[in-house]
Amino acid sequence: MAVPRAGAVAARSPLATVVSAYVELTKPKVQSLLLLTTIAAMEIAGDPSLTLIAATCLGGYLSAGGAGAVNHWFDRDLDARMARTASRPVASGRVSPRAALGFGCALAVLSVVWLALAVNPLSAALSFSGFLGYTVVYTFWLKRRTPQNIVIGGAAGAVPPLVGWAAVTGGLDGTALYLFAIVFFWTPPHFWALSLLMKDEYAKVGVPMLPVVRGEAETRRQIVLYALLLYAVSQLPFCAGGFGVGYLVASLALGATFIAGAVRLWRRADRRAALWLYLFSLAYLALLFVAMVADARLL
Repeated sequence: MAVPRAGAVAARSPLATVVSAYVELTKPKVQSLLLLTTIAAMEIAGDPSLTLIAATCLGGYLSAGGAGAVNHWFDRDLDARMARTASRPVASGRVSPRAALGFGCALAVLSVVWLALAVNPLSAALSFSGFLGYTVVYTFWLKRRTPQNIVIGGAAGAVPPLVGWAAVTGGLDGTALYLFAIVFFWTPPHFWALSLLMKDEYAKVGVPMLPVVRGEAETRRQIVLYALLLYAVSQLPFCAGGFGVGYLVASLALGATFIAGAVRLWRRADRRAALWLYLFSLAYLALLFVAMVADARLL
């Protein structure tokens, strides 16, 4: 019989289990893309030091992590009834609702204090607006009431580039707003592709996501429309002189691929096409922001 390694035993210790549950509350997988857009915006805005990047990312992680924990607390009844989310810390009983709420609020307060002191007050205010947008506007108000929940509430996920820009420049300008708009218009087709895969789960718990309320055909049509809007919006930074030909080529290629995937989903109407588009949308946003940095710093 194989003897368990000491590291494996330690990984299952009560302390490690608790720490793992609280880290999970902060939704680290979602955070990776938010932090990437933050760092990219900082690199485009100027020449930030590693210390400033680290300080801004820490503050952003605390804010978004706090919002994630509050979301876990508020949505615990829905999460417990859906297969994809039933194992989440609060829904599964690994973290108490009161502890999750307190943890989320504490992270939000720490984020504001940290960013105000270590970065600047504007970045702190913008980050806190993102926290409020995700918790109050999206989670508490829109998610259970309207199929437009992700359209309006998605603005919260578009705040990190503004935080990064403000951290470097102390203000905002047109290019920063274009970055916000790109993430804003990216969010609906990205999330609706996932909601097509999760339609039955959302219907079971009564969440009015677009495929549940208006049907899959209308959702696929809206995905195509937003893919076209995203394509147009992604050209604005080049048209305004913020980026050069390198970014233009990347944005055209990525945008055309996104539209092609959306059209394929519209025509085929199957889970495979929805999954492909959902996964590609993640790569799309990451690659587009990397292209911005490459154009600004290397070309």
